Amino acid sequence: MRSIITLPATSAGLAFGGEPSDAELDAIESEMPLILAEVDLLDAQIKMLDRPAAKLDERRIRRARRRVTAARRDLTNRAAAAQSGGAA
Repeated sequence: MRSIITLPATSAGLAFGGEPSDAELDAIESEMPLILAEVDLLDAQIKMLDRPAAKLDERRIRRARRRVTAARRDLTNRAAAAQSGGAA
C-alpha cells in the first residue's frame, strides 16, 4: 500500500485562508436563484419517495423543473451578456 504524503504549499496562491474570496462570493450570489430552484426540485422529489405520486405531486415536480430550467437559462444569458459586453 502506498502512503500519501502531503506537501506544504509552495505558493501563496495555493494556500487556503479559510474564507471565500469576494469573487467566489459574487459567483455564489449570482447562482443563488439556480441553487434555490434546484433545492425546491430536490424537496419535491424527496416528498414523493415514500408515497405514490398524486396529481398535485406531479404538478409540483413539473413546476420545480420549469423553475430550474428558467434559472439556468437566466444564468446562462447573464453570463453570455457579461462576456459579450452587455446588451446591444
